[in-house]
Amino acid sequence: MEDFILKANNIEKSYFNKKALNGLNLEVKKGKIVGLLGPNGSGKTTFLKIKLQVF
Repeated sequence: MEDFILKANNIEKSYFNKKALNGLNLEVKKGKIVGLLGPNGSGKTTFLKIKLQVF
């Protein structure tokens, strides 16, 4: 069994009928270092807010 520190399955979020996230899947294993990279407006902050339950 894998130990994951972060796991996201099929994350979706829309703002006013515009998709910010569409089916995002992510698994980060315990002990790994990762970066979340992408252009402006690609949903990085939206994803983090969802996982941190800010919304």
